Amino acid sequence: MNAAPLVLESLAVARGDRLLFERLQLRVAPGEVLHLQGRNGAGKTSLLEVLAGLRTPEAGRVDGPAPGQLHWLGHKNALHPALSAVENLRYWCGLQAADPAGIGAALDRLQLKAARNRPVRTLSTGQKRRTALARLLLQRRAWWLLDEPLAGLDVDGAALVAGLLAEHCAAGGGAIVTSHQALPEDGLPVRHWRLQ
Repeated sequence: MNAAPLVLESLAVARGDRLLFERLQLRVAPGEVLHLQGRNGAGKTSLLEVLAGLRTPEAGRVDGPAPGQLHWLGHKNALHPALSAVENLRYWCGLQAADPAGIGAALDRLQLKAARNRPVRTLSTGQKRRTALARLLLQRRAWWLLDEPLAGLDVDGAALVAGLLAEHCAAGGGAIVTSHQALPEDGLPVRHWRLQ
């Protein structure tokens, strides 16, 4: 994987008429996980939305990967409750022009083999989150932008996410992760950054 660094230059971000932060300078290298921290309302999600191209900054710019190299996973799972995990992921693959052939393997990797064909509304909170995380394995992209990926996960689920991140970074990818929970850091190249 040949990822370009993600560089933020004099970035200012607002939500509504409130300026969240300004003059933000930051460089994140491939092979690194940036753990973005801060109080509620500090602008963590808004910053990820800017990086994903979902929000326009007030000032400054973002340099680095092309939009097709960014993988956005919001804090909401974006799953249809009446569809199964397999059906949700098949639909997502259709939207992303991704090959659905890997859906079974991705769900197995996220330990969802027994739940793959059940309606999402019957899954636990953690199983829903794991289903959403399976998208990361279905279309390889250099940069992962993950908003609260550990929400609703137990210790084993958090360890799974850490393993996915470690493999992604070892392959030359990078990630920016927001989380109020501590990231399992054993073998994970994590740098912490706090938005004030």
